[in-house]
Amino acid sequence: MPAGLMIPTRNMPSMMGSNGNITGFASTSGLTLGQPNMMDAGNLHPLDMAPNTSESDIPRFRDDDFDSANKSGSDNPEGGSGDDQENPRPKKKRYHRHTQHQIQEMEAFFKECPHPDDKQRKELSRELGLEPLQVKFWFQNKRTQMKTQHERHENTQLRNENEKLRADNMRYREALGNASCPNCGGPTALGEMSFDEHHLRLENARLREEIDSISAIAAKYVGKPLGTYPLMSSPVPSRGQLDLGVGSFGGQPGMGGEMYGAGDLLRSISAPSEADKPMIIELAVAAMEELFRMAQMGEPLWMTSFDGTTTVLNEDEYIRTFPRGIGPKQNGFKTEASRESAVVIMNHINLVEILMDVNQWSTVFSGIVSRALTLEVLSSGVAGNYNGALQVMTAEFQVPSPLVPTRESYYVRYCKQHADGTWAVVDVSLDDLRPNPAPRSCQRRPSGCLIQEMPNGYSKVTWVEHAEVDERGVHNLYKQLVSSGHAFGAKRWVATLDRQCERLASAMASNITTGDIGVITNQEGRKSMLKLAERMVISFCSGVSASTTHTWTTLSGTGADDVRVMTRKSVDDPGRPPGIVLSAATSFWLPVPPKRVFEFLRDENSRSEWDILSNGGIVQEMAHIANGRHTGNCVSLLRVNSANSSQSNMLILQESCTDPTASFVIYAPVDIVAMNVVLNGSDPDYVALLPSGFAILPDGAGIGDSGSGGGSLLTVAFQILVDSVPTAKLSLGSVATVNNLIACTVERIKAALSCDNA
Repeated sequence: MPAGLMIPTRNMPSMMGSNGNITGFASTSGLTLGQPNMMDAGNLHPLDMAPNTSESDIPRFRDDDFDSANKSGSDNPEGGSGDDQENPRPKKKRYHRHTQHQIQEMEAFFKECPHPDDKQRKELSRELGLEPLQVKFWFQNKRTQMKTQHERHENTQLRNENEKLRADNMRYREALGNASCPNCGGPTALGEMSFDEHHLRLENARLREEIDSISAIAAKYVGKPLGTYPLMSSPVPSRGQLDLGVGSFGGQPGMGGEMYGAGDLLRSISAPSEADKPMIIELAVAAMEELFRMAQMGEPLWMTSFDGTTTVLNEDEYIRTFPRGIGPKQNGFKTEASRESAVVIMNHINLVEILMDVNQWSTVFSGIVSRALTLEVLSSGVAGNYNGALQVMTAEFQVPSPLVPTRESYYVRYCKQHADGTWAVVDVSLDDLRPNPAPRSCQRRPSGCLIQEMPNGYSKVTWVEHAEVDERGVHNLYKQLVSSGHAFGAKRWVATLDRQCERLASAMASNITTGDIGVITNQEGRKSMLKLAERMVISFCSGVSASTTHTWTTLSGTGADDVRVMTRKSVDDPGRPPGIVLSAATSFWLPVPPKRVFEFLRDENSRSEWDILSNGGIVQEMAHIANGRHTGNCVSLLRVNSANSSQSNMLILQESCTDPTASFVIYAPVDIVAMNVVLNGSDPDYVALLPSGFAILPDGAGIGDSGSGGGSLLTVAFQILVDSVPTAKLSLGSVATVNNLIACTVERIKAALSCDNA
């Protein structure tokens, strides 16, 4: 069995900068792929694949079962003799302590990577002659020790600052006590100001400053102070379906994501008129207040579901609590409301920047946001940050399947920092203010998130999603998932954000060691490879949904397994091969949990069971870049050892990612010469990619944090260049070939997983 190579988490580069590009890598020599057999060339060496006890098979132990971070090891007291058992007497436990060399090596490793994964621990245990459990518990105790030292140091600093403030307070009190009246020369009677009164004065000053700022913005647009407008309107309608025919490749400046002919469609929505801007400002302020209360209130506004796993909005209580914040619900519309919280590994300032930058936002949430555009910035914020920022936007939200209609929204996004330091970002639809309103299928209420700063660079995020939607266009296969609220709800947003923050944190690990096996140590090469993988994922996600920019044609089939095809022209785009590209996609249900489907599809050892194009060749993982704690979140470079000489110069770039709400396995063939150029640090935007892959969602029946319950909804999508001439016409033979390819792939997956599940 070919050995897969894992690159430790500590060796990850920074994946994305403020502009959505990948930045921050350590520098040394790169991985060369020009050798016929890379494993023989000495660049990569297979890891020992001998079976070991996995971490999941080992019961959890308490930290207090071990001496300390520097004394961690196995407690093995000597057994007593028969006489000792008859006359027991207390004996001192004997510890198997680590040697100085072992401690020094683990200390050095800890500085680079305090959270080693399973493979790193096994490798370290082999080098030091320890058991993997000993290494694991040493690192656990070491992290606890470092955390305690950090807290002790922080407490000392705070205590010193408190004493300093107390001394300053006493000095000011003495100065006030000795003050005299300038008129009569007698003592002054200032009186004591309570803490609550002082807090209220500060709050009043802050609110006055905010009102002045917003009034100034409104006055700039209409030439008069902010008047009285209706507090809230019903959310914006979605655009009607447009027949665009064959789209064209290429993104648009200032637009998030990578769209197919979507730029002109988005830009056809004009910015708001000058007369509407004061009303937009007041709508945003009211939406912010509603979001803040909905994120913090409990019962009776939010009720716990019968199974105790989710919270449900009490619609009657919502109307009583926000009487001016809700419009009439259209007939046939259903309310979707959800709330979810999580602690993510990113500081609050960076989170706010991602949410307020349309390019970063649509990249981080590329599985949910198919396209987005900022139409106009009404305010860029004050004091050099996003506090008070207002921008009018349009976006399209998706489920990665052509069977679920997308949800379009024309809205204002408002960012504000509250008095307690909490940041909030809220979206609220602009209903009648939208130019050329069309029949709507989604009415989005105030939705967004609260971000609270946590110690050590973490943040607590509380997300609220609230909308009224028309679900009649959803295919029966996805009805249960969409009706459950998990397809577009807060849980999916938070799970995606948590996974992406983890990916960025892992990518920022530095100090890449040149001696590590399989590591691409060239800083620019690592940056280019991750940037290329990111572009591949965005391209796949934006091209598989039922976006209004896509014109899917259904081929005759058997109901739910119908194959949908679409043609696109690729012209003057260095990131894709020129010509006619045929896209094909189908979605179907599997009686297998999403976790099992994901592991099967991402594993290179089982690839030959479903990948027809590999011609039964052995697939070997050449490089592996971890993107988080879950071993499935990674970027891999695969090689197919096929007897077909035409594939001897081809590699496969693959990215797999998973969270409790969705999983993806996305790949694209890449030329070995092009990858050599990329790994030498050249611009990956000029590497032609046609990504294919899988989107795996729960069926709505067994959604849980483990992803191990219920069935799966699997979407299979292929992109194939059928003609290198963009002006050529599509032949029926090409359509039949692609249809046969996707049908055979589906049958192979069903057969493999059905046998495995039997």
